Amino acid sequence: MKKLISFCVVVLFILSACQSSKKNTTDSPSTAVAALNGSWQLTYITGPRITFDGLYPNKKPTIIFDVTKKTIAGNAGCNSYGGSLNAQPGKIDFSGPMFSTQMACAEDEMTGETTYLQMLKKVNAFSVSDSTLHFMAGNLVLMSFTKK
Repeated sequence: MKKLISFCVVVLFILSACQSSKKNTTDSPSTAVAALNGSWQLTYITGPRITFDGLYPNKKPTIIFDVTKKTIAGNAGCNSYGGSLNAQPGKIDFSGPMFSTQMACAEDEMTGETTYLQMLKKVNAFSVSDSTLHFMAGNLVLMSFTKK
């Protein structure tokens, strides 16, 4: 009986030591997600049959990540937008609620803005290398950004 109790104490000690050595990752972003932090400007978008400069004649869309606060913000070409950041290493989701201003925009600005916001909803993955950010659907690159 004494051996059983000693064995149980040793097992509990080992389990508690293993538990206390685990890092708390819920408060600190992973390195992959932290790479998103900062301001990015759109340089490529797939889909439309309009040239990139024709789609965004005045202002290129931007996205700003604050990984500490878990928020996104930016400009879609005319209107500003923002919301919560839902990301984990390699995966990102823009399907949650987002706000957008409702400014009167020129028709050519609205075409690009609508394309950009609709494309964001299709994104489910990301990759960051050097100063380039890619938003993807699976392995297909939908949008590319450069760090501002």
